[in-house]
Amino acid sequence: MANSEYEYVKREFEYDRHLPPSNWIVVRIDGCHFHRFSKIHAFEKPNDENALNLMNDCATAMLEKFPDIVFAYGVSDEYRYDIRHPFIPCLPYSFVFREETQFYHRRESKILSLCVSYFTSVYVMKWKDFFPNKELKEPPYFDARAVCYPNLKTIRDYLAWRQVDCHINNQYNTCFWMLVKSGKSEQEAQLALKGTFAKDKNELLAQQFQIKYDDEPAMFRKGSSVYREKVETTVKTDDYGNPIKRPRLKVTVAHIDIIGPEFWENHQHILREGKFMLEFVKKIGIGHMLPPCNWIVIRINACQFDQ
Repeated sequence: MANSEYEYVKREFEYDRHLPPSNWIVVRIDGCHFHRFSKIHAFEKPNDENALNLMNDCATAMLEKFPDIVFAYGVSDEYRYDIRHPFIPCLPYSFVFREETQFYHRRESKILSLCVSYFTSVYVMKWKDFFPNKELKEPPYFDARAVCYPNLKTIRDYLAWRQVDCHINNQYNTCFWMLVKSGKSEQEAQLALKGTFAKDKNELLAQQFQIKYDDEPAMFRKGSSVYREKVETTVKTDDYGNPIKRPRLKVTVAHIDIIGPEFWENHQHILREGKFMLEFVKKIGIGHMLPPCNWIVIRINACQFDQ
């Protein structure tokens, strides 16, 4: 960029936030206004299998595109309570970057913009693969946030929380939409489920609709885990035509329990902790300069003045 009298606008007003080193970075991508999007495209309730598989394909493409993403987890149609839209469908996907990643020097704006733009582009490109008889009537769009987790325990706990949330939401949604399909209004279904526990919901499904919740598809109950699996791949043949195989990492989608230790013990290559680099210590304390040409207000509050 050539020097000019106007270059100060870049130098003084643009600044990047670098995510702290030696932390696992989770980029969580959520659908925006998917209540409208799913209604326009007539998604099946409570779970549209094609829509979920489309999201899984997008997540697979993310791992293939960005090697520093070591794991991704997406949940079934999630419904959050909101006064204006009682049940808002969204399709959150969490992408875990390896602890020692230097992807775009850990610049938050770059990481978020690249992830969410690529995910959205793949979603649009692959739409016809999963909905060959449905036109894409309006463009989908997603938001993204980045959160850092300092150690293996917290990243495992984060993923466990997401899977617990998946189960709770899916069980509720299964009951809710079965009640709606049986003739109740959405408000009546909501009131019928108010204050119920997991046991109550299982009994409702079994007694009223002859549905055993544990027999529902694992993708709906457990969500989707996307990771690189070690597989034996034929790389060439020897002089006698016998295949020569080597272990390779292949992106795979599975609907399994990630709360317990078994999966992680059998896939230790996924969340292996990196070496802590001493030169990172001085970077952790780097502050961010407040933007120039702005009034700065420092507000001082009393702490524990009751004592």
